[in-house]
Amino acid sequence: MPSLKDWPTFGTRNYGWIGHSHGSTTNVIQPGDTINLRIWDSEDNSLLTGVGQQAAELPGLVVTPNGTIFVPYVGKVNVSGRSTDAARATIQRSLEAVSPSAQVQLTMEQGRGNSVDLVGGVNTPGNFPMQGTGYSVLSLIAAGGGVSSSFSNPQIRLVRGHDIYGTSIEHLYDNPRSDTRLRGGDKVYIEEDERYFLSLGAAGTEALHPFTKADVSALDAMSIVGGVNDSRGDPQGILILREYPNSAVRPGVRGPRQQRVVFTIDLTSSDGLFSARNFQVMNEDLVLITESPINNARTILGLVGSAFGIASAVSD
Repeated sequence: MPSLKDWPTFGTRNYGWIGHSHGSTTNVIQPGDTINLRIWDSEDNSLLTGVGQQAAELPGLVVTPNGTIFVPYVGKVNVSGRSTDAARATIQRSLEAVSPSAQVQLTMEQGRGNSVDLVGGVNTPGNFPMQGTGYSVLSLIAAGGGVSSSFSNPQIRLVRGHDIYGTSIEHLYDNPRSDTRLRGGDKVYIEEDERYFLSLGAAGTEALHPFTKADVSALDAMSIVGGVNDSRGDPQGILILREYPNSAVRPGVRGPRQQRVVFTIDLTSSDGLFSARNFQVMNEDLVLITESPINNARTILGLVGSAFGIASAVSD
C-alpha cells in the first residue's frame, strides 16, 4: 500500500481548483456596464444645470470597451476597474475645474462583464448579476435553485478566461474555504461524475456502477455492489483488474511493471479489511469476486453425479 501511493493516476482529467477565495471584495465597473449620473450644482450660472434646476441628470452612460464614459465639459473619464465610490470621486475631481461646488451621485447597472453565467446542472440556469461582495460559487448555485437532484456525485466546473477549474460539490460542502468568490464573466456548470467501475462474478450485482463520491475505496465498492454472494463468493478472492496506459509503465519510475495489473484483496483478515478501506478504486476498474472453492467442488460433484445418473439410466 505505501508503494502504491506513488503509482500514477489516470482515467480522469485533473482540473485542479482555486484553493481559496479570489476576486474583488466589491463590485467593480466593467465595460458594458451602464452608469447613471446625477450632478448637483448650486451655482447660479452653472454650465451643468439649467435655470431653476438643482441637478443635471445623465442617465444611460454605457462604459465603452476601453473603459471610459463621456462627461460633458470634461470629456472621457476612465471608470473601468474602479468601484462605484472610486468612480464617483474621480468624476467629481474632474468636474472641479468646471464647477467647484458640483457634487456627483453615481449608480451602476451591471452588464455582461459584471455578471456570471450558470450554464447547466441546476434547476434554473441563466445569467446572474454579481450580488455585491463575496458572491461565491455556492451562492450562485443557490440562486439557480440548487443542484439537479438526478445527478450522482455532482461535479462543478468553473470557466474563467481560458482556464477550467473543477471539484465536487461534496468538496465545497466539506471545505468552506474552497468556496471561491466569482469574478465578472465567470461561467459555472455542473455535470454528473462520469467515472464508473464494473462488478462481475459472485457479487451482489453484476453491473456498471457510477462513482457516488469523490473517492471510492475497495470497501466502498463492495458495499455498492451488494457485497459477496454468501452462497457463491470467496471473500479471500476479491480481484481488482486495472489496465494502465502505456505511458505509466516507465523504467526507473515507481509504478506498474506492465499495463495490466490485478490486485488481490482478502476480506477475511483485519489487514485485508484495512487495505480495502485505503485502496482507491479508479475509473473503469473491474471488481471481480471469485467463486468459492467449495462452490466449485459442489458444481463438479453435481456434474459427476449427473453423469453417473445418466449412465445408470442407460444401463437400466
